[in-house]
Amino acid sequence: MTLILRLEIHKKTISFGRIATAISESGGDMVAIDVIKESPETTVRDISVHVHHKKDQDNIVQSIKTLSGVHIRHVSDRTFLIHLGGKIEVTAKKSIDNREELSHVYTPEVARVCIAIEKDPALAYNLTVKNDTVAIISNATAVLGLGKIKPEAAMPVMEGKSMLFKQFANVNAYPICLQSQDSEEIIQTIKAISPSFGGINLEDIASPQCFEVEERLKEELDIPVFHDDQHGTAIVALAGLLNALKVTKKELTECKVIVCGLGVAGISITKMLLTAGTENVIGIDKDGALTREKKYNNKLWDWCAKNTNPNDEKGPLSTVIKDADVFIGVSAPDILHVEDIKKMADQPIVFALANPNPEISPELAKPYVKIMATGRSDFPNQVNNVLCFPGIFRGALDARATDINDEMKLAAATAIASIIDEEELNEDYIIPGVFNDKIVPKIREAVMKAGFETGAADRFS
Repeated sequence: MTLILRLEIHKKTISFGRIATAISESGGDMVAIDVIKESPETTVRDISVHVHHKKDQDNIVQSIKTLSGVHIRHVSDRTFLIHLGGKIEVTAKKSIDNREELSHVYTPEVARVCIAIEKDPALAYNLTVKNDTVAIISNATAVLGLGKIKPEAAMPVMEGKSMLFKQFANVNAYPICLQSQDSEEIIQTIKAISPSFGGINLEDIASPQCFEVEERLKEELDIPVFHDDQHGTAIVALAGLLNALKVTKKELTECKVIVCGLGVAGISITKMLLTAGTENVIGIDKDGALTREKKYNNKLWDWCAKNTNPNDEKGPLSTVIKDADVFIGVSAPDILHVEDIKKMADQPIVFALANPNPEISPELAKPYVKIMATGRSDFPNQVNNVLCFPGIFRGALDARATDINDEMKLAAATAIASIIDEEELNEDYIIPGVFNDKIVPKIREAVMKAGFETGAADRFS
């Protein structure tokens, strides 16, 4: 990566050569020098330095700080630079070049459009941006890899998601980070702003609050509400699993499937598997398999215990994984071992989705599994939510859906799986890449059809 140092250098105190030597000895290669400001006593320069590792960046900064006569004004890299000023903006579809055009888009003629929508609110889908617009709403309590952070600190994540919505599905997505951890306050705030949007994408809200917020909003709003951390992961995981089963020539209804980690994603994956027809799913958390005989201090775990583990298997992962066809992990690093995989059925399928470090290293697991998937982009078969949410919302908006129901989610998973032809399908290619231009149209069509057929949408065209 490239590190950019803005340095204020006192010419009489230190030579530039000493600075260059310090950078080189700390593991950096200078690739550019830009003079920003020059005076008889000082010079301000931007030094672009190529580094191979994050530790080299830290070493360079610390090394320069020890030098007398140089002050580090700012340190940035390409990631920070791309965020300068934010990553999104609002642009007008038409320019306003004269007084007459102004009168049509604003006062006085705009009043006619307002009155028309007042009489028939459904016209907002045709006469405003509502039909192409969703809100990405977070309270920053469960940001991937970071956990609970300040709402302002979560904005770069939400802006990035807005970019993906626009690029992949031409959906205008507005990032909104709330300074609240009160469920009722969050629900009422979202309800209050909902008339401006065609859909709500909940993001990075901690469990169990996220379940309550989504459930209430789905009941009380007439636009689709979708918590991507739950359903996005589940949809893409199921899509990958459908293709993995084609490779191994197994039937989902006959497979024993372990879901390890029963948080937001794990519960949703379990529900998706049951919706898809899986008959033997076993949910496991740190205390072992959930069983029907035990009561839990979590209503979702109680639901999971009641609806899974039909053979009432007990014990830790290392015990329950015996003869399992599929392992899906959304838990913690390094909890799955080679000895566990050896206990699985023939041609085991392992989805180790913990991020950034999976339940087992792909290199370690590879000799013992038939198919391996992770949540990482540096290994084959990445389970990535971006594969589904743009197409799902594009379909829901175009269908004028009031909900994104289980049938629509299942249709999305099947659509993603169908993108890979039988001839292309292999152990290292069960999930299409995020830049495959077939994804959004396929999901859109499938979601619209399922929404219309189940009564959740008004149109299918």
